[in-house]
Amino acid sequence: MKILLKYLKRYWKILALAMFLAAVNQIFSLLDPYIFRLILDNYATKFQQLARAEFFRGVGILLLLSMGTNLVSRIAKNFQDFYVNTVTQKVGAKMYTDGLAHSLQLPYQVFEDQRSGETLEKLQRVRLDSQNLITNFVNILFFSIIGFLFVVIYAFSLSWLVAVIYLAMAPVLGFLSAFLSRKIKTVQIRIIAQTTALAGSTTESLRNIELVKSLGLSGAEIRRLNNTTEEILKLELLRVRYLRTLSFVQGTAINFLRTVILFVMIYLVYAQSLTIGQFFSLWIYSFFIFNPLQQLGDVVNSYREAQASLQNFETILSAAKEPKPAHPRRVGRLSEVAFNHVSFQHLAADKHAVDEVDFKVRSGETIAFVGPSGAGKTTLVKLLVGLYRPREGKVLYNNIDVNDADLEEVRSQIGLVTQDTQLFAGSIRDNLKFANPEATDAQLWDALKRAAADSLMARALQGLDTVIGEGGVKVSGGEKQRLSIARALLRDPRLLVFDEATSSLDSLTEEQITATIRSLSRNQEQITVLIAHRLSTIMHADRIYVLEKGHVAEQGRHQDLLDQKGLYYAMWRQQIGEREDTAKTLAFA
Repeated sequence: MKILLKYLKRYWKILALAMFLAAVNQIFSLLDPYIFRLILDNYATKFQQLARAEFFRGVGILLLLSMGTNLVSRIAKNFQDFYVNTVTQKVGAKMYTDGLAHSLQLPYQVFEDQRSGETLEKLQRVRLDSQNLITNFVNILFFSIIGFLFVVIYAFSLSWLVAVIYLAMAPVLGFLSAFLSRKIKTVQIRIIAQTTALAGSTTESLRNIELVKSLGLSGAEIRRLNNTTEEILKLELLRVRYLRTLSFVQGTAINFLRTVILFVMIYLVYAQSLTIGQFFSLWIYSFFIFNPLQQLGDVVNSYREAQASLQNFETILSAAKEPKPAHPRRVGRLSEVAFNHVSFQHLAADKHAVDEVDFKVRSGETIAFVGPSGAGKTTLVKLLVGLYRPREGKVLYNNIDVNDADLEEVRSQIGLVTQDTQLFAGSIRDNLKFANPEATDAQLWDALKRAAADSLMARALQGLDTVIGEGGVKVSGGEKQRLSIARALLRDPRLLVFDEATSSLDSLTEEQITATIRSLSRNQEQITVLIAHRLSTIMHADRIYVLEKGHVAEQGRHQDLLDQKGLYYAMWRQQIGEREDTAKTLAFA
């Protein structure tokens, strides 16, 4: 709960005002039974001593006073609700944005090991549970405490015995609530874990809806998600059972205490220690006290829910952020990138994914990395853009170590085109301006032209405002890549990286994209890095590095590597053979 108190401290003035208004609301509402007592004892039972005019004047004044206290109470209640909602919304929004901001600053490897929907579910849950707890604390618990203190003080002024009974019930109810709520906390933690897993699974299913529906797996996915939902339902019913038990025990205890108090007060009236007005005022006050106390189960439930959610929230905030130097060095205009004996090993691996890699590339040069699957090409790209940090060796930007450099400045100069193009729901303009929000329409059209996206724009009936759907479902694979290239170019990058940008495309589209990449590579002001499985896309590179099991097995120009008749030559012969076989098959057909 410390973390919730830390957020509440930021808005303590508003919270204090809300609690003050809650106190005013409760105190003025509690004045009504006291006024009723005065009417009974001073006027209603004094019919033999008061003149009619005195009766009407006295009762009239007291009734007007009662109306005034009710008016003040209602006004305070309205402002109380407003400020409570203000606090809950501010705290909830701040917690959500802080959690999201912290999550986005976590190392990339953290996101490789979890579902995206899980973090979002945890943040939404802690926001709602914290808001609910704050509301119940002010509107139920604090409200009841003020009423309890008022009634105890009033009872002491009339009869110490009644006051002692009131005081005795507080620890009894507190003990029962604390004892029975332990089970609720345990169940709530399990509910949150299952709900979070369900959110992650559902997000994955909806994101991969094309695969799910095309393979006829909708029924299987529904059953899988339903199984998790049924587990959550069982836990929810178990939690409800504990809550109902808590409510029943509390209600029984409160009813017993109310009966004891009623008996004592009737006896005191019989013994002429209490007047009729005093009796009725105390009896009415008992409802002011006992009714809110019966809602104590809701407060306990919201406390346990928030406690479990805040534990998850603390786990998110305690995760170490992506390391940043205390005094980052500015790289300036990126003109050189080098790997100096770089090695990297994944957390769950037993050997290096990249081993002792050395290279240097300057502006105007194009280099390429090729190799069989699992050779370390993708890992190398993530090291290149700073998503991974080397375990050994150095990644240098303008001769500045990645661990000392201002990575945000470096990344602002990188244009990345990946095999799995990441597009967003919305229009072409939305997707392009994601990379450069300040870009003008003229710059957008220029980037599309340089990416050779003419065919896409020719059939885009609404131009830049054409909606492409979530993930670009309304455009072809080649058009997705051209949009991705245009988005990368819109950043005016000093380092342009193509990570197997043509591996999932047909041969005709591959040739078109390759021609676009070659055209872009001629820019003498940028560094171009190509990662490829198909060798035909990187023949023009100034240097080609052949990766095998994480280390550089060969390097040189295309023809030089063919002349060496090593791994590159074998890969080339295999790919050429496949093309020849395909051509023969088509000719025969």
